[in-house]
Amino acid sequence: MESPSYDHPVLIYDRIDSNRRKTWLLLVGFFLITAGASIALSYIMGLPLGLSPIIIVVVLLFAAFSYFGSASVALSVSGAKAVEESQEPQLYRLVENLCIGAGLPMPKVHVIEDGSMNAFATGRDPEHASIAVTRGLMQKLDRRELEGVLAHELSHIGNRDTLVMTTLVVLVGVLALTADLALRLTWFGAGSRRSYRDKNSKGGGILMIVALVAVILAPIAARIIAFAVSRQREYLADASGALLTRYPAGLAGALEKIGGDADPLDAATKATEHLYFVNPLAAHKSALNNLFSTHPPIEERIRLLRAM
Repeated sequence: MESPSYDHPVLIYDRIDSNRRKTWLLLVGFFLITAGASIALSYIMGLPLGLSPIIIVVVLLFAAFSYFGSASVALSVSGAKAVEESQEPQLYRLVENLCIGAGLPMPKVHVIEDGSMNAFATGRDPEHASIAVTRGLMQKLDRRELEGVLAHELSHIGNRDTLVMTTLVVLVGVLALTADLALRLTWFGAGSRRSYRDKNSKGGGILMIVALVAVILAPIAARIIAFAVSRQREYLADASGALLTRYPAGLAGALEKIGGDADPLDAATKATEHLYFVNPLAAHKSALNNLFSTHPPIEERIRLLRAM
C-alpha cells in the first residue's frame, strides 16, 4: 500500500487524510496477524485457545516497556548531545517558532556531531519529546530547507509516531521470538499430546500444518506491514511538515541535497534506522527490497512534495 500517483496539484489536507486512513488499515491488518499467530501458537503447544488474549496482553506489555524507555536509548546510541539556546540560537529559534505554529510544547534539542545530513524525533508524547539533528544538516542546508526538516520531525511528535512505531517494532520482534520458540518446542516434542491426539483425527493433522505455517509466516507478514506503516508515517510527516511551513519546496530541496550526499551517518544502526528523516543505511534497492524498507524512496517523496 504505497503512495498514489498524482499528475496535478494535491491539497495537503487530502494527502494527510489519505495517509492516516492507510495507516489505520495497515494497523488493523497487523493486529489481526498478531491475534492469528497467538491462536496458532496456542494450538501448536496444546494450550487452551482462551490463553490467546493473555499472549496478546503480554506482547503489548513488552511494547509498553519499550515505549517508555526508547527515547533515552535512541539518543544515547546516536551520540546526540543536549544543547541550550545559547549554544545553538538559530536552531532553537527555528524549533521554537515551528512549535508555536504547531501548538506543540518545546522539545529538548540535541545535536549529533556528524557530517552527514539527518535528523530524528523521539519521546513517548509531545510533553516528553526530543529532536536531534546532525551538524552536517545544520551546515549544508539553507534556512528554509532546515525548517522543512524540523517541521517534518515535529510532525512525527504531533502525530504520535513514536507510539505507533515503537509498538510495531516490539510486536514484530516478539512475534519472531515466539515463532522460533514454537518451532523448537514442536521439533523437540513439546505439545506432543496435542500432536498425538490430532493424528487420530482427519482434520487434526491439517490444522497442525496450517498452524505451523501461520506461525512461520506471521513474523514475515508483520514485518512487511510494519515497514509499510513506517513508510506511510513518513509520507504523513512530509505532508504535515509542508502544511506547517506552508512551503513544500523547502522540504523537497532538503531531500534533494540529502539524496545527493554520500557522507554516511556513523552512529546509525538497524535498530534505529526507522527513526531518522532519511534511512541512513539505505542503498539502491529493488522493488522487492523496498517491501522491507522503513522509508519511501527519496525520489518519490520529492515528487509528491513538488505536486502539492
